Amino acid sequence: MNLKKIILFVLVFLVSAQISYATSNYVLPYPLSMPGSLLYRPRLFFETLSKYWYFGSFGQFKYSLKESDKYLVEAKTLFEYGQYLNASSSLKISDEYFTKTLPNLLKAGGEGKDVSEKRKLLKEAAQKHIEVLKKLSNDLPEKFEWRPEKGKPTLIFIKIDIERSILVRSRYL
Repeated sequence: MNLKKIILFVLVFLVSAQISYATSNYVLPYPLSMPGSLLYRPRLFFETLSKYWYFGSFGQFKYSLKESDKYLVEAKTLFEYGQYLNASSSLKISDEYFTKTLPNLLKAGGEGKDVSEKRKLLKEAAQKHIEVLKKLSNDLPEKFEWRPEKGKPTLIFIKIDIERSILVRSRYL
C-alpha cells in the first residue's frame, strides 16, 4: 500500500512538473548598473575606454558581443520594470553592437584566422537573444505612451522594436 502511494505521488509529480528546455546554452551576463543609478555614467565612460582595450578583429568581435549582451540584459530588466523609454533605447544600442559582430568575424576570416568557433558562439548568442526577446514580446504591451512631467509625450512601439531586434539577430542563425 505504501509503495502504491509513492508510485502515485511520483507519477503525479512527473506529469505536473513543467519542463523547460532552452534553445541555447549561451549565458547572458548579470545586469550591471542601470540608468538612473550613480554608477551608470562611470560605467558608460569605462565602456568607451574599454573599446580600445579590445584590439584586432577577434577582440572587437568579443567586445561587440559582450556589449550587445549587456545592453540586452539592461533592456530586459528595464522592460520588466516598466521603464519603456530607457528599455527601448538600450535595446537599440544592443542591436547596434550585435550588427558589428559579423563584420569583425569576416575580417578575421579574411586574415586567415579560423572563425568556426566564433561563428558557433555568435549563432548561440543570436538564439539566446531571440529567446529572451520573444519572451519579452509576449509579456509587454504593443505600444506605450511615455509622458514626461514637463514635455511632450513619446509613443514607444515596443512590439515593433522587439520584432526589429529579433530580425537583426535572426540573420545570424
